[in-house]
Amino acid sequence: MRSLKVSKLKSFLLVIGCLTLYACIQSPTCFDEEIFCAALVTDTLGINDYGINQDAWVGLQESQNNGTTNQIEYIESVDTRDYQKNIDYFAQQGFDVIITSGIGLLDETLHSSDLYPDSVFVGLNQPFEETRPNLISITFPEDQMGFAAGALASQLSKTGIVGGVCETSGIDSMWRYCEGFRAGALFLNPEIKVLTLYRDSGDREKIFIDEVWGYESGLSLIKRGADVIFSAGGVTGQGALRAATESNIYAIGTERNQMLALGENGRGVVTSLYGASRLEVEETMRFIKEGFVQSQRIGQIQFVPLNQTFPQELTIGLDFLITSLWNKEIYTTISPEKP
Repeated sequence: MRSLKVSKLKSFLLVIGCLTLYACIQSPTCFDEEIFCAALVTDTLGINDYGINQDAWVGLQESQNNGTTNQIEYIESVDTRDYQKNIDYFAQQGFDVIITSGIGLLDETLHSSDLYPDSVFVGLNQPFEETRPNLISITFPEDQMGFAAGALASQLSKTGIVGGVCETSGIDSMWRYCEGFRAGALFLNPEIKVLTLYRDSGDREKIFIDEVWGYESGLSLIKRGADVIFSAGGVTGQGALRAATESNIYAIGTERNQMLALGENGRGVVTSLYGASRLEVEETMRFIKEGFVQSQRIGQIQFVPLNQTFPQELTIGLDFLITSLWNKEIYTTISPEKP
């Protein structure tokens, strides 16, 4: 009797094991050639950052909707120490493309391209100094974003004085933002006065997170007559935007939709300029699937439309200017690096 029960149990387990094995064999995975998988690893701002992470995920969703990708996933990085682990997870699952968002993941992305040659790595806002056959850099022209912000500021200003607050000029992207702002303001109004402040003498440990310095710098420019404030540099830049809001003057943000990101502290932000990562991600997925890996892409920029309290001509003009910059009909004349 006991022998019969054992025999039946073994038969049952064998059938279950076979069914499970069959299911595993039949279920498609990212290792299958016909399944095109793409994943996003965000920086610590998460998927709902009102900027590059959120836009990149929308781009992946659109690439799935139009049939380019079959499977998409994302991981939100809680801590910078999670970056490599999160990338490893997708690579070991056989994902064809792994997108990492933000300059903070640059080293891990470059390192992973060596570790996992079968995957293509796309670094958003990551200007790699080295190239790999499976590595793509997508960056967005900060000088053009600053230029467009400066042109708009010159039109909004009533005092004839505008101000820019940026992180240390030792970071080339920050230099391009604020010098682009200066050039754009003067492009539309050669008589305008442009005041800019860089956090060059601040605590190195507070790069991109010195909200107090940003706030105080914004106030100092406002006291000198600036009635439009532009800023760049993460939380540091957001401090200046808060100062503008509290002083009831206009502000122009960058890097993400700062009005939404800051909530009540962003009421004064009339628009923000940042990279069109949705468009770039969607196009890059198509190129990779077709077998074309472009080592470097300069992405287009976008802006948040001004609300209805402003003349529609301002939004139309800003759109025309950005298109002209992209088509190289207008040049910012800003050098890629600080002289």
